[in-house]
Formats: sequence, C-alpha cells, structure tokens
Amino acid sequence: MTELAVTLRNLERRFGNFVAVNCISLDVGRGEIFGFLGPNGAGKSTTIRMLCGLLEPSSGSGTVAGFDIRTEREQIKRSIGYMSQKFSLYDDLKVEENIDFYSGIYRIPRDKKAERKAWVLEMAGLQDHRRTLTGLLPGGWKQRLSLGCALLHEPQVLFLDEPTSGVDPLSRRTFWDLIYNMAGRGVTVFVTTHYMEEAEYCDRLALIYRGELVALGTPGEMKGHLMADQVLSVSCDRSHEALGAASEVVGVRDAALFGRDIHLMTADAEALAPRLKRELEASGFRVDAIERITPSLEDVFVSLIEARDRADGEQKEFEA
Repeated sequence: MTELAVTLRNLERRFGNFVAVNCISLDVGRGEIFGFLGPNGAGKSTTIRMLCGLLEPSSGSGTVAGFDIRTEREQIKRSIGYMSQKFSLYDDLKVEENIDFYSGIYRIPRDKKAERKAWVLEMAGLQDHRRTLTGLLPGGWKQRLSLGCALLHEPQVLFLDEPTSGVDPLSRRTFWDLIYNMAGRGVTVFVTTHYMEEAEYCDRLALIYRGELVALGTPGEMKGHLMADQVLSVSCDRSHEALGAASEVVGVRDAALFGRDIHLMTADAEALAPRLKRELEASGFRVDAIERITPSLEDVFVSLIEARDRADGEQKEFEA
C-alpha cells in the first residue's frame, strides 16, 4: 500500500457566507509529484494555506506528513518546504548569506549547516557564485537557489506555488529535472501551475474550480477518459476570422485558437465535421483539414469547467 503524505477529507473553508473551498477530498502518496490546477480565485491558495498550517479549516479533516492540519499545525510547518513564484529571497544578500539566513529560520543544527549549505550550492550550480549578490542572478539560477533554501531542512513535503512563472523554457526544464530528483528521494511535491505543458510533468493532477474538486487523475486519464466532449482540429486560412464563424455552427460548444488551427468542442465530432466544412467554405474560408484529435490538457480543462458552468446554470434554472 502506498504511504500517504497528504490526506484531505471533506475539507471546507468559509469566509462569512462565501465558500472558498467546498468539501475537497484527495490523497497524495509519498514521493508523488501532484499538480494542483485551477483558474485564479478557484480556491487553490486557500487549500494550500490550510495544508501548510497557516489557515484553520471551517470543517473537514486532513493530514500532512502524518500531522493533523487542525491540531498539529506547528509540526506541519517544520515538516514542509514552501517556494513561491517570487522566490522569497533577499536580493541585497549574497547567495551564501541567503542560505545562512534560511538555515537560521529552519533551525538547522550547527553541525549540519556547512553540509547543507554545500548541498544547496551544488544542487543549484552556484559554487562559483556563492558571494554574488542574489539580485544579480539570472531568473533560472535564482529559482534553483530558492528551491535549495526551501529544501535546507530536508522536508517530507514540498509546496511549490507557481514556481516557474517568468522563467525561460530551458531553466524551467532544468528545474523540473531537480524536482524529479527530489521525488526520487521520497520528497512529495505539491505544485500549482498555469502552464499546461508543465502539468504533463506531474504524476497526477487535480482540477479545482469554484472551490470544488472537478477532476482528479493522471495526465493520460484526464485526456483519455474524463472529458465528455470530443475535439475537432480545423486547419484553414484566416483562422482568426474563421474562429467566429466556426463558433456559430450548430453543435459547436466551444471554439479556441491553438497556434494557427482552431480547436472545437462538440458532442459528436463525426457528425459535425462535414457540416462545419460546408459552412466555413460557404462563408468564404478555405478549409485544408478537419480531423478529430486527442484533446490537450487545456482542451480538457476548458471542457470540464464549461460543463460545470452549464450544470450550475441548469440547476439555477430548475430551482427558479
């Protein structure tokens, strides 16, 4: 049986009459890279604050690293690492001074400080820049230093909040290599991200929307089984103009540009394709290809969120 690092059972957080997190239940295994996704205001940050022991739940229960999120919040804080998108470093301190500062914050034993500092410098590739002002570091290096500082005290669970925001693709890839290394050592990584291609790196994903858990599974499961809609990819000239015309065709639930192509959500791709081609050509567009494709994660998330919005709208109409 997989050892669990995080457990949530019907977790809820209210602010007055507003429900920020609504009855979320999930498990995250030790050494798992778990992606927590959702639009701004969905409840991701509120959930993470409860997991980090910074906010008490209104109801429900949970554990992090074996400690209760209600009654053992101080133990949780000592057992986790946290890294935000702003890196939480002091630009006017040198690299090694930032490491020393966080060694004090995390109360690293005196006899281990030198060893842990050396580990961070090696992991981040900053041995030759230990006396460089942190503010002068490129974004990717600063990112690795921040990760090292979050891991100084060897936490069991690492929370990463939009950790690669504003970082170039090569640095992002290097960063994820480090994450894989940490997970291989048994560290559980709980990460929020807006990059869909980055979500593919996670072992499993949870989509949260309006405070509720909308979907949970591996990237493959998300794309293969959790999406009710089918996706058509349309290659045509003047795709920006064709987008509006395509979205008006009966049977199209949603339409969006993906590069130069258009992705369309529909209940029946086979029935829609010939009708869509005829209507686009009748509107003066040259259609080069229409084919059903495997949905991207972005397709999946858009479809799931719109399905939830439709269900909520139907429920309100029924109640009215």
